[in-house]
Amino acid sequence: MTKSVMIVGGGTAGWMTAAYLARMLAAAVPDGVRICVVESDDIGIIGVGEGTFPSIRKTLSRVGLAEADLIRSANATFKQGISFVNWRDGLGSPDDHYFHPFQIVSQADGLDLLPYWLTGAAGGDSWALASTVQTRVSQASLAPKMISHPDYAGPLNYAYHFDAVAFARLLRDRAVSQGVEHIVDTVEAVTLTPDGAIESLTGRRSGRLSADLYIDCTGFRAQLIGQAMGVPFKSFRSELFTDRAVAIQVPYDEAGQEIASFTKAIAQPNGWIWDIGLQERRGTGYVYSSDHTTDEEAERCLRTYLGAGAKDLPSRILRFEAGFRETQWKKNCVAIGLSAGFIEPLEATGIGFAEIAGVILAGLFPWSGPVDLGAEVFNTQMRARYTHVIDFIKLHYCLSKRRDTAFWRDNVETRSISDSLRERLKHWKHRPPSFIDVDLKHDIFTEHNWQYVLYGMGYRTDIGRRAGALRYYEDAKAAFEDIRRQSDYALQIMPSHRSLIEQVRLHGFERPKGV
Repeated sequence: MTKSVMIVGGGTAGWMTAAYLARMLAAAVPDGVRICVVESDDIGIIGVGEGTFPSIRKTLSRVGLAEADLIRSANATFKQGISFVNWRDGLGSPDDHYFHPFQIVSQADGLDLLPYWLTGAAGGDSWALASTVQTRVSQASLAPKMISHPDYAGPLNYAYHFDAVAFARLLRDRAVSQGVEHIVDTVEAVTLTPDGAIESLTGRRSGRLSADLYIDCTGFRAQLIGQAMGVPFKSFRSELFTDRAVAIQVPYDEAGQEIASFTKAIAQPNGWIWDIGLQERRGTGYVYSSDHTTDEEAERCLRTYLGAGAKDLPSRILRFEAGFRETQWKKNCVAIGLSAGFIEPLEATGIGFAEIAGVILAGLFPWSGPVDLGAEVFNTQMRARYTHVIDFIKLHYCLSKRRDTAFWRDNVETRSISDSLRERLKHWKHRPPSFIDVDLKHDIFTEHNWQYVLYGMGYRTDIGRRAGALRYYEDAKAAFEDIRRQSDYALQIMPSHRSLIEQVRLHGFERPKGV
């Protein structure tokens, strides 16, 4: 019977896994699983992963963390999607931008609106603008919910931006309150059994440390699963070229400045810049390919984007490689977070993968039987998710018409596009993406996400032969007009993003007195 779990490494992945497993495996009761986190005070955390995916709301709700506490303690703001600038042709045109909202496509009494949009029923509106109110709400710096809405609920789908270091501390406090033991120590050695399982760890201060199941949250070092157990890492560098990021934290120009409720992703000659708004600062960074530019040039590019105000601000360079371990659970060790894999910062999948891994592990937890009874299922599930996400991320690059640098030219080369993605694109020349194209068991991104990026990038789907069979054209036009009216109404009633954040800090998510 597995009764003890040792998580090596803190940070977002380690403490989120600890907090989630503590709730799901009853760590706070005598018959529950004993969970311990061994966190080094010598090894820093990455600490710049400030974007999330909407699934984070369900995870934090299950952990029992109040949404207001997240906003108060982690400098958190709302994220309603991603705005992509200069990805299509890079010529600086004001029209070279599109929005990927989190809200799914509005439905009109079951009528699929996308074919009608493709035939012009929404006029000249983009798909993201025509199909959901969220695009206009986000563009107006409004929030996705009101203070009267309960925790983790609102009329529009959303995730968060937050300070990753503060977020990890918040999760740590929550996990410890739920019975998780916290050991501050540096693991200096991993001892294996003759058959390759982990027998014990050696802490610099604590000496021998042991458990039934070990979770590797040591980040890119992969101290347990990689260094000690020798599980290989599979690189996808031939498809996704970015492998470094230079990050700079930037204060707002003035107090009370509006906060964007989306991530800005601005394409550059050799990658892209992220720009996100927290309560007290912006988090920015340039994600780039070291095969196509130098660290020095990348930093100059980011500082040029930021302007004179960033002249003396410190920077930080991060190194990564797109890929994952095909085996993430081996014997009595499970890798979660960066030790398991990383694609790149675009679309904020890093924390999402850690969430999913924790959920699957809780469902497969070996209360009885062999400790690795669920390993094959876990590995199959995670492999499929990583593989599918790689295709989705590549979609953003391979559809670009930019040819100004080798980076963009290389991204559209057939050899850099997987067979599976090329097959999808071949089909989508003649029909739009639908539920047929996603695996609901293994896909983080649904057909709606694929549609927003595909058509945001200007892809053409020819359904001319079908146009005459679209019998509800007038109904579709009325539906698009109704979405416009809903958007007008939302612009009138939704609070500004910053004002909601300030209200929540004072009152929490409850109706203020007198309202």
